[in-house]
Amino acid sequence: MSSTPAPVVVVGGGIIGISTARHLAVAGAEVTLITEGEPTSNASGRSLSWLNSAGLRSEEYHRLRLAGIDRYRTLAARQAGVDWLRFDGGLAWSALGDADGLRRQHEHELALGYDSHLLDPGRVAATVPGVDPAAVPPTGAVWNPGEGWVDLPSLAQFLLKDLVEHGGRLVTHAGPAEVVTAGDAVAGVRTAAGERHPAEAVVLATGPAVPAMASRLGVAIPDATPISLLVTTAPVDTPLRAVLNTPRASLRPTPHGGLAVDSDWTTASIRPAGGGFDVPAEIVTELLEEASKLLAGHPRLVADRYAIGPKPIPGDGDPVLGRADEVGGLFLGFTHSGATLALIAGELLAHEITTGTPHPMLAPFNPRRFR
Repeated sequence: MSSTPAPVVVVGGGIIGISTARHLAVAGAEVTLITEGEPTSNASGRSLSWLNSAGLRSEEYHRLRLAGIDRYRTLAARQAGVDWLRFDGGLAWSALGDADGLRRQHEHELALGYDSHLLDPGRVAATVPGVDPAAVPPTGAVWNPGEGWVDLPSLAQFLLKDLVEHGGRLVTHAGPAEVVTAGDAVAGVRTAAGERHPAEAVVLATGPAVPAMASRLGVAIPDATPISLLVTTAPVDTPLRAVLNTPRASLRPTPHGGLAVDSDWTTASIRPAGGGFDVPAEIVTELLEEASKLLAGHPRLVADRYAIGPKPIPGDGDPVLGRADEVGGLFLGFTHSGATLALIAGELLAHEITTGTPHPMLAPFNPRRFR
């Protein structure tokens, strides 16, 4: 493959696909981004999009996430004043009685050089405005001042503009696409309408659809994708600027003055409905009540909208990024931490494609680990 392979097709309108296509275009590749519908209309449009490397994870994964956060900090410095990218910290606590788990997380983060502080409830109010200290268990909370959040649809529009300005082509509302092969290598992509896009390299970045699409090409990717709910509220009067991650609700501000709220416990109540999914209204109400309990003054939270769908999670929890050995020219981008990794994953996938050289940071996350 040449140093700047042409053409390349990226399939997927989520933030991983958009970032990869943009980085390919900037690197000089002839790239086409094909989306099934509107960009970020699926998982990237209903992500809490917390930028972090908190918790217990491998050193390799931690380094990749830190590189992802670093790219966001560079972007924030160059786009000063945008309302869709913020670094106001993250506060997390465990269920009552899990003091050992919280302390292990804190000590693990410290050992990796992550900015981590264990706060008792009395220090929370002074450190994180807008949080009700009475909601914090006696075991305390972990405060990570370097964390932040991003509004992925806004980031996507920024990257798509850059993609087009660097000569990339954008094909939206193409329906489900199919990778076309010739022998043991990719030959291009065919849209639902039958339009053919030749390619020397294809990137599958279709979120929760990656495992099924890869399987049709003989590439097995373990999948642990659940169905999740994200509720966005109407504007609310709260000084909260940080991200909160708690047992009953996780939340962060939105660019429009509201809050984005989710929690894993809601998944059990989600049901199929009319080809999609729905959730009882009382579950949405209960989630917002749980979120309100976290905030000083317990403001009434009103749902502006909610979105339900698959949340991409590989079977072992780690990202799947890089070349698939089974099919020449095929690359995969499948990860749970799409927001944190979006910029760095796109950059490193573009590096592998345009140079033909594996990047050492992606080696632990290549799909060959499942073989």
